[in-house]
Order: sequence, then structure tokens, then C-alpha cells
Amino acid sequence: MTTPAVTTPTSEIIGILGGMGPAATADFYAKLVSTTPGSSDQDHLRTVIWSDPTIPDRTEALLGTGPDPTPWLLAGSRVLREAGATVIAIPCNTAHAFVPRIAHHVGLPIVHMVGEVARHLTTIGPRIHTAGLLATTGTVRAGLYQEWLDRFGIRLVLPDATSQNDEVMTAIRAVKAGTHDDTTTTLLADAARSLTAQGAQAVIAGCTEIPLGLPADAVDVPLVDPALVLAQALVRRATTEGENGQGWGW
Repeated sequence: MTTPAVTTPTSEIIGILGGMGPAATADFYAKLVSTTPGSSDQDHLRTVIWSDPTIPDRTEALLGTGPDPTPWLLAGSRVLREAGATVIAIPCNTAHAFVPRIAHHVGLPIVHMVGEVARHLTTIGPRIHTAGLLATTGTVRAGLYQEWLDRFGIRLVLPDATSQNDEVMTAIRAVKAGTHDDTTTTLLADAARSLTAQGAQAVIAGCTEIPLGLPADAVDVPLVDPALVLAQALVRRATTEGENGQGWGW
């Protein structure tokens, strides 16, 4: 009896560097699966997940109140490489502030989630001139989205200090703690309204916990989910076997 050959649509193996936090990692993998076209198990992408919740808090590191997570990120990336990954995805916005420190030591391309979001905004019609950002204080302070959106001529607006601390960060902590509820959604929706009042034509859910607490229909403009955008970019890359420069890689 001959065993039928197993076929896969691509030789790409997606390495997910996760644990920041665990719920966001699980949500990202679910989005990768739902984004992948196919009618059978064999149509889906091979994936390796390294979920390490011991990685130090990225915002605390950027604010100078906690340890540098770079050694953990580098170690996790090497685990993924040794497990056979051919490309790395990091479903944590704030962690991208540390990508330049690890990119040239990993030996694999890293598809840059923030860069993918910036490019995605140029595909939304009518043209986005101003985008709002809901993100950790670390992501805001690091200027990750400011830098990338500037490249595409998109203005970025942010919550004021009170909204950032009392609404956005409170909501993010609730999601991480598994205690989010309707109050969490209200906090994030109020923060989003402060951005649309400043002219935002789209709101970036720039922390992977935010989509878990803020439904798209709670915002009056398009709510951009970077985790979903990253999943779509990985599917495009895998479909073309990484050719033609797919993805904002390092």
C-alpha cells in the first residue's frame, strides 16, 4: 500500500514569537488560520509558535522602569529558527521597538507589523490623510507608528495624556488580566472618539490586546487591526514563496 504524499501550498514555515501576551498570541494564530484560503488541513501554513510570557514588559523597558526584553526576544527567535521557521512574525506592537536590536542576529526575515499597517492604510479608500493610534505608552513613546506613517505622508494623532493613561492603558491591562468587560470597551471607544474628533479617518488598534476589548463596530471609522494585517501579509508572502519582496522585512 502506497502512502499518499502530503502536499502543502508553500515551503514557508511561519515562526510566531509570542507570549506578549498569551491571549493576543492565540488570537493572532486564529487570525492567521482564518485568513489562509483553503478547504482542507493541508491547505494551511506550517507554523511554529514560541509563546514566552516571561519576556519582560516592553513598555516598562522603554520607559526605563523595567529590564530590556532584547535577550528574551533574541532567544525566542533562535528557538523558532532551530525549530525550522523560515520567517518570523511578532504579534506585539511594542516589541517592534526592539526589532532593530535582534534583526541582524536572528538569521531569518522578520515581517514588520508596523510597516505592514502603514502600507495597508494607503489601500483604504477614500485616501487616509490622518490616522489615530490606540497603543501602549511604550509604543507611543518609541514613535514606531509616527516613523512609518511619515513615510507615507499620513498624519498621526494620539490620545491626550489623561486618555492614554486612564482609558487606553487601563483597558490594555484589563485584557491582559482577563478581566475585560463592557467597561473596557467603553474606555477604548471613548479614546477612539477623541481621535476621530482630531480628524482621524481610521483608528489603529496598535496593541494586540486592543481588538480583544474593542469591537470594530464600536468605532465610527475603520478600525485597523495590526494582527490581522500581519496575518494577511504572511499569507501573501507564503503564497509567493517570499518572492518579489513581499512584506516589510528586516
